[in-house]
Amino acid sequence: MLSFEINPIGTVLNDRTDVQHSDHWGAVRSTITIDERFGDACLQGLEGFSHVDVLFIFDQFPEHDDYREPRPNRGRADLPPVGIFAGRGPRRPNRIGVTCCAIESVRGRELTVVGLDAVSGTPVIDLKPTMTEFLPVNVQQPEWVSHLMSEYFQP
Repeated sequence: MLSFEINPIGTVLNDRTDVQHSDHWGAVRSTITIDERFGDACLQGLEGFSHVDVLFIFDQFPEHDDYREPRPNRGRADLPPVGIFAGRGPRRPNRIGVTCCAIESVRGRELTVVGLDAVSGTPVIDLKPTMTEFLPVNVQQPEWVSHLMSEYFQP
């Protein structure tokens, strides 16, 4: 298989440092500082968007050594076991996370967002403006997911 290297474009700064505290991200304000190699105009035009998709690395979580067996989300026995690609948790191949966040401000190389579920110090690997044409319609999910995620983005 092809392998490749990804270099961070920036870093998250917020008041969340405990990777085990995994709910209540809705009011978390994060500033993403983009590396100076991209210049001071690297975020120009992003201020016209309401949201941005932030791709980041779950760098504080090790990958599992075996993904073949389905597991319940968050290790909870009350949830059905699912395959690795039927969940969004941090212990996954390549440890890539992605979250759609509200843009609060854009200043030079600093992007402030609300609702990013990444702890302070997390490496950001890409940003993509959220565009209506890329948003799905008629999203469906199992009922247990709604129960599991009910407090995830609550303030």
